[in-house]
Amino acid sequence: MPVDFLTTEQTESYGRFTGEPDELQLARYFHLDEADKEFIGKSRGDHNRLGIALQIGCVRFLGTFLTDMNHIPSGVRHFTARQLGIRDITVLAEYGQRENTRREHAALIRQHYQYREFAWPWTFRLTRLLYTRSWISNERPGLLFDLATGWLMQHRIILPGATTLTRLISEVREKATLRLWNKLALIPSAEQRSQLEMLLGPTDCSRLSLLESLKKGPVTISGPAFNEAIERWKTLNDFGLHAENLSTLPAVRLKNLARYAGMTSVFNIARMSPQKRMAVLVAFVLAWETLALDDALDVLDAMLAVIIRDARKIGQKKRLRSLKDLDKSALALASACSYLLKEETPDESIRAEVFSYIPRQKLAEIITLVREIARPSDDNFHEEMVEQYGRVRRFLPHLLNTVKFSSAPAGVTTLNACDYLSREFSSRRQFFDDAPTEIISRSWKRLVINKEKHREHEKPRGSHRMMPSTGVKITTIIS
Repeated sequence: MPVDFLTTEQTESYGRFTGEPDELQLARYFHLDEADKEFIGKSRGDHNRLGIALQIGCVRFLGTFLTDMNHIPSGVRHFTARQLGIRDITVLAEYGQRENTRREHAALIRQHYQYREFAWPWTFRLTRLLYTRSWISNERPGLLFDLATGWLMQHRIILPGATTLTRLISEVREKATLRLWNKLALIPSAEQRSQLEMLLGPTDCSRLSLLESLKKGPVTISGPAFNEAIERWKTLNDFGLHAENLSTLPAVRLKNLARYAGMTSVFNIARMSPQKRMAVLVAFVLAWETLALDDALDVLDAMLAVIIRDARKIGQKKRLRSLKDLDKSALALASACSYLLKEETPDESIRAEVFSYIPRQKLAEIITLVREIARPSDDNFHEEMVEQYGRVRRFLPHLLNTVKFSSAPAGVTTLNACDYLSREFSSRRQFFDDAPTEIISRSWKRLVINKEKHREHEKPRGSHRMMPSTGVKITTIIS
């Protein structure tokens, strides 16, 4: 792990002033209360009192003591001197003449204000904090450095040298990373390790490695593309790593390691140490298995959207072509019904009156035509969607026979229908007594429910399966 990860700003601001503190910082860190003044008053001479007061403010604000008082901004010196009633701050030059005085004052401040050196048990506690953060997340070392600095100041620990902290952070991050690699490398069995190593080799029909092939997702929306996406997921699923217990491993670290595997080349992975290489391959399979299934379902969703859109276009065209016949039939029915409203026509002669205007056979044909082309208000071109069954038949059996679905309690009905279709897609039966009907929504009932109680001997169309006992037809188009 690199040690020199600090930015220039972090290096310059560690235990040093980078400018004049603002008013809030002066009030928070350099304000002297009565207890402070009582402690400071034990020192003799204005130069000693001003010097120890500035050291108190510096250890509060910077987390450490300064050896050169000239590095303290003038605003801080004047603010502190005013609180002590010292008008001439040039006396501070006398404070730096004796090095022993600064060391003695630093020891007095540590004892009085309970500041501690960076030693046991505080080194262990900080190491434990950094290790926990490094294990559960992938934070940059610069952020961990700022975290460690803030933690030390919060617990009144005198800041160690910058290199001491950077070295500690690098060691902790390396230990956390090695632990993750070790845990991931122990997940697969010996057989699974051999299969994972084969990811780095070329495939039978391509010069690309299997790993590179699995990285590529679907780029078109079609039945064959969906089947290829399902096969991609099945290849990853067949490694058998999805069922392993990963609850003890940090999800963020796994995600980052898998992302790295997806970005780097096969040659870089092959040159890694055996433990790291196996960890990277395991993380890749675990993450890409979920991603591959998501990609396949995205293609499915897009295909169904295209099918529904095409069905609506076909339905709208049919609707436009039939409007002329519908209008003509509606006008004829309106004229026939107008005889019912004539008061002068006796009730017993209404039928004769209507049939004199429109023959009985013609009226029956008009009624049949209206029923065929008129659509209910909740119709969403379901019949046209059923006509698209041939397109669905190309990929839906492969989906249902390959992917094992689960559901929440509210989705049990849909899950039962999917399981039923998975079993019956290869069946040659035309009539089914055990077909689930709870999934049929209200808008589909007009089309799929056969209200006649007797068996129909005609072969059902496309997406329908007929049940002899209840006269129910079910659809395989997911709406």
